[in-house]
Amino acid sequence: MRIDDFDYELPEKLISQYPTECRDQSRLMVLDRSANIIAHRHFYDLPDFIRAGDCLVLNDSRVLPARLFAQKTDTGASVEILLIRRLSGDVWEIMAKPARRLKEGAQFSIGGGQLQFTVLEQLAEGTRKIKFTYKGDFHGLLEKHGAIPLPPYIRRSAETIDRERYQTIYNRIEGSVAAPTAGLHFTSELLKRIEDQGVHLARVTLHVGIGTFRPVKCERVEDHRMHIEEYHVSQATADLINQSRKAGGRIIAIGTTSTRTLESAAAEDGTIAAGSGETGIFIYPGYRFKAVDALVTNFHLPKSTLLLLVSAFYNREKMMAAYREAVYQQYRFFSYGDAMLIL
Repeated sequence: MRIDDFDYELPEKLISQYPTECRDQSRLMVLDRSANIIAHRHFYDLPDFIRAGDCLVLNDSRVLPARLFAQKTDTGASVEILLIRRLSGDVWEIMAKPARRLKEGAQFSIGGGQLQFTVLEQLAEGTRKIKFTYKGDFHGLLEKHGAIPLPPYIRRSAETIDRERYQTIYNRIEGSVAAPTAGLHFTSELLKRIEDQGVHLARVTLHVGIGTFRPVKCERVEDHRMHIEEYHVSQATADLINQSRKAGGRIIAIGTTSTRTLESAAAEDGTIAAGSGETGIFIYPGYRFKAVDALVTNFHLPKSTLLLLVSAFYNREKMMAAYREAVYQQYRFFSYGDAMLIL
């Protein structure tokens, strides 16, 4: 399977740089797979397509203020780092710019010395292992000195609005370096409307890693290797999803992150097992979904693993046709863009 088959033309003006004024005012493309029909609605219309007994699965991971600016202790040279994931205790894997300044043993200071770190070693793909030293609360210092790590296609610096809007309203557990963006469209009022219809809300956790920014570079899709992400499914969540399915309800994943969590935790019959772990699941056309019946997602980058996933959920040709229709209809793309519901 060739990655070039998952490319499409996207005018720069359709890459959304800011969120809509109100979360649920974004547009919603509805793909009905059984009828092969496309409808154009708004996200606040989502309850029209959900019925009592269904179960919405939300990723409650919170985005870290993971972009930090540091100075080299001996020379004062500036570097920008991006936390990728905690390896253990105060040891983290990071990306850096310019990376050449982060040689093994080099020391850096953040916020006038409130946070400091030492480079322990260089890892694969140019990342680094570092260890922080500090006094006080690490997460409090991150909140004070860190910035929200907006993806590179948002061509501006993070602003005050991003502290709120690049998080879902139901975030709980800090650990992601990118938002689970399908969830950004929900308001408290919309979730209440959905619950009032008799729909169940289940929460899983998958900490989104830096791999979500990376395009597939292999010519053959099958040669790509996914990044590893941490996930957790509580017993209460597993029970709720399994009971919903047994009673005839649909399992509706909110986002590709919830989808990967469910498919990683599912047995062959779709039963979800509680537990924590790491997943590098790679979903592309030909994959048989075990746990997910419907999917809410944003519009994804060309040649990305996320576009491969949604193509697997529907059909490559029909998904690429839907993307061409989205471009024609002037939908807004990527993290702060519009949404798609695949039924």
